[in-house]
Amino acid sequence: MGTSEYSSRRYIQKQIKELFCGIISGPMKKIPLYLIIGVSVILIIFRFGYKPVTGMLGISQRAGLKITTLPEATVFINDQEVGKTPFSNENLSAQQYKVRLSSDSGSWEGLVQLFGGTVAIINREIAPSIASSSGEILMLSQGQGVVVASTPNGSEVEIDGKSYGITPLTVSNLEPGEHTFLVSHNGYLKRNIKATLPANLLLRIDIDLAINDNLVEQKITAPATLNTVSLLVKQTPTGFLRVRSKPSTQSSEVGRVSAGERLTLVEELSGWMKVKLASGVEGYIASNYVQKTP
Repeated sequence: MGTSEYSSRRYIQKQIKELFCGIISGPMKKIPLYLIIGVSVILIIFRFGYKPVTGMLGISQRAGLKITTLPEATVFINDQEVGKTPFSNENLSAQQYKVRLSSDSGSWEGLVQLFGGTVAIINREIAPSIASSSGEILMLSQGQGVVVASTPNGSEVEIDGKSYGITPLTVSNLEPGEHTFLVSHNGYLKRNIKATLPANLLLRIDIDLAINDNLVEQKITAPATLNTVSLLVKQTPTGFLRVRSKPSTQSSEVGRVSAGERLTLVEELSGWMKVKLASGVEGYIASNYVQKTP
């Protein structure tokens, strides 16, 4: 405790003592003690303000925590089961808590810091794997502006449709009020959040993005599409092989290929092969002048 805080506390204690003595020594000696104390504290608050007095008397502001999940989950705070989502408790001490959310779809665990007089919010979409899970924690503390952190790091942040940079990001001059935050990263699903920034407070948003399962599936299955049949052009009487627009000797030429060239098989027909040339052009060639290779 600093010298100034100690002196202030001693001064307030002196003021309360003088108030007690003045009231008790006056004509109202029969006033109950609890009423005397109540009046004294009120007078002190009027003179010095609420926060200094609560600090001097050891009274700390309570903090709140609200949790929503999809699907419903059981809530554990500091390893103690406290209920199910949606969960709300606005009578918690201002400190750091370990929060665990457990559901049939999976679980999530993280730390949240609560500050006096504010409410922290946890939103989670719980999935079987951490990579597929997403959500955010919103916390308020002393300061100004907004801080955005994300997993993965280096995610792009848009606020009200305007790009502000990549995470970790600090925007100290953001106006108080409701804002829309869009966080995105290549290979991950975007996260859109609406939050209100109070005046003279710092809003911190910690975001977890979920991997885009569609992109993962495409990356896994893409090599299979490369397992195509290659055709090797054999020797021909003319030294080349005509590529025609239709599977007919009467159709027009769209190109020519030489012996030893490799083509990609697109479709196999009776007596004909639809092929794709290195240039990207597709056409038909006589099947007796090519042979299949891996």
